[in-house]
Amino acid sequence: MRVLERFTDPAYALFRLFFGVLFAFHGAQKVFGLFGMTHVPPGKLLAAGVIELVAGPLIALGLGAAPAAFLASGEMAFAYFIGHAPHGLLPIVNHGELALLYCFAFLFIAARGAGRFSVEALFRRR
Repeated sequence: MRVLERFTDPAYALFRLFFGVLFAFHGAQKVFGLFGMTHVPPGKLLAAGVIELVAGPLIALGLGAAPAAFLASGEMAFAYFIGHAPHGLLPIVNHGELALLYCFAFLFIAARGAGRFSVEALFRRR
């Protein structure tokens, strides 16, 4: 599929943008009670919401994306093992698929960095 190789950088930018924005929505839900959340959770969920609300836009924009994504990946691994794994071994059983998808998507972003189409790349060009 060499014909698609020219779309690698834009596709990665869209990947980073969508995962970051969706993650920020989860943070806004936990911190501000938006998007159907009926109450603002205390403790660990509120801390997770703050991480999501800050890391999501950084990842989406590509500004400090690698460290933000690494932190977000760790949060999602923690969420999986604390919130989902006790309810069954397999993600399909314990409903942890979303946490694992975020975890590994953010691990990929942390390893790859912000990419060519990012705020970081704009600063490097100047």
